Amino acid sequence: MHHTSVVDHMSRRRRLLVLAICCMSLLIVSLDNTVLNVALPAMRREFHASVSGMQWTIDAYTLVIASLLILAGSTADRIGRRRVFAWGLVLFTAGSVLCSLAPTLEWLVVFRMLQAVGGAMLNPVAMSIITNTFTDPKERARAIGVWGAVVGISMAAGPLVGGLLVDSVGWRSIFWVNVPVGLLALVLTLRHVPESRSERPRRADPVGQLLVMVLLGGVTYAIIEAPAEGWSSPPILGCALGAAAALGGLLYYESRRADPLIDPRFFRSAPFSGATVIAVSTFASLSGFLFLTTLYLQEVRGLDALDAGLHMLPMAAFAFLCAPVSGRLVASHGPRPSLLVSGVAMGASGLLFAVFSAETSTPLMFTGYVLFGIGFGLVNAPITNTAVSGMPRAQAGVAAAVASTSRQTGGALGVAVIGAVLAAGTAGGADFATATRPAWWIITGCALLVLVVGAVTTGPWAHATALRTAQSLEAPAVHPGRGPRSGAGPGRLTSRDARPRAAGPLRRVRPHSCLPPFPFPGRLLTRTDDRY
Repeated sequence: MHHTSVVDHMSRRRRLLVLAICCMSLLIVSLDNTVLNVALPAMRREFHASVSGMQWTIDAYTLVIASLLILAGSTADRIGRRRVFAWGLVLFTAGSVLCSLAPTLEWLVVFRMLQAVGGAMLNPVAMSIITNTFTDPKERARAIGVWGAVVGISMAAGPLVGGLLVDSVGWRSIFWVNVPVGLLALVLTLRHVPESRSERPRRADPVGQLLVMVLLGGVTYAIIEAPAEGWSSPPILGCALGAAAALGGLLYYESRRADPLIDPRFFRSAPFSGATVIAVSTFASLSGFLFLTTLYLQEVRGLDALDAGLHMLPMAAFAFLCAPVSGRLVASHGPRPSLLVSGVAMGASGLLFAVFSAETSTPLMFTGYVLFGIGFGLVNAPITNTAVSGMPRAQAGVAAAVASTSRQTGGALGVAVIGAVLAAGTAGGADFATATRPAWWIITGCALLVLVVGAVTTGPWAHATALRTAQSLEAPAVHPGRGPRSGAGPGRLTSRDARPRAAGPLRRVRPHSCLPPFPFPGRLLTRTDDRY
């Protein structure tokens, strides 16, 4: 019997319990980042840290998650999703305890990396558990909607919870919140979440994984440390050259590998490539926005952590309210309207700060916060939808994982670039408003990129590239001197290659199917393979 057949007969009550467990994992991972932003000034005072030190408390976490997301998903497909999910909860909870006990900034960064290893094992695996538990397309669509709403809740609650804890107990308490939730989720997982595996899991790709880590780590280290060490210093040049070599090696190696970590053919689809660029740009804007806002409210305006959290509430509230609106908009009209409005709203917010110094005027500042919240709330749903639309169902999980990796990569780069600009400005003796003006222009540029790329990659031409890419991914890839995608000898098919590429007959995908709706007029024929 197939592993996932067990969940077909699960009671509705138990399926909802599994959804709640998965949402608990998403909540602690998402809350951890938003809470941490409010605590940065308190950490900086205790550890006497520089701006780059604060950047590393965020980027060490996001870099590790970005590097390991795809590996965690493929490992869970291979050895069992519940097993990997449970170990992720253990590592994340243990990392949270250690972060609360960190004696120095360096140890805090190390423990944040341990947290991130656990976090990488939670979110993509939880999505796989949800899609295998909710086999009915309509139930699955509702479950994914609830899952997405948790991100909005964490964004709204994070600054308030963080501010309250930092002011009343101290910054170390922000990590304690994860411990009871993580332990409860672990117990419930072991008791109620069924084990499942993929029929044909992807093989491990250690070389590709290492190259991704070198690429992301090298770029981020160079950007964060360059203001202090100089762009021409040997460590910075070494990191830049290492990252460039890793990128070249990744493109060469992955294009020749039978079962790559990231299939380069994905990027032939304009919607998929556009979703990747939009995800990086959006989350670079968000992380940079939060980084600047938190430091400004507490270190320039002199607010305590709780008041700073309350000031950021309008942004979080509008992001929370706009997220479900965007989901319905994407379902009925495709991703283009959401992406265009999002780019305009976030761009207008950035311009208020870059041109009019909105931080010096409370009404303008709150207007900027509201506009950014609207833009961010609208953009999240179309990113995942556009990334997986048109992909064969067997590749939809990998495509979604790449979109998640792009989000984390954007978050890391946003903090690195914006923090580097701030550090360079303040080192030159400029006040905060003057030092951050170039940073606000960068955020505005990212929003403009969302607008332009969203318009270009959601039209008829993009639709055609997505269809061609889907057809090429469904066909077995034959490499010179090898068999089709299995690494077999020339002209020889293994039993793995001979198996049908998908189970079930062709059917039309409708807006409420388990694959998110295709973003263009008309419907796409695909197969009903529910492995993802």
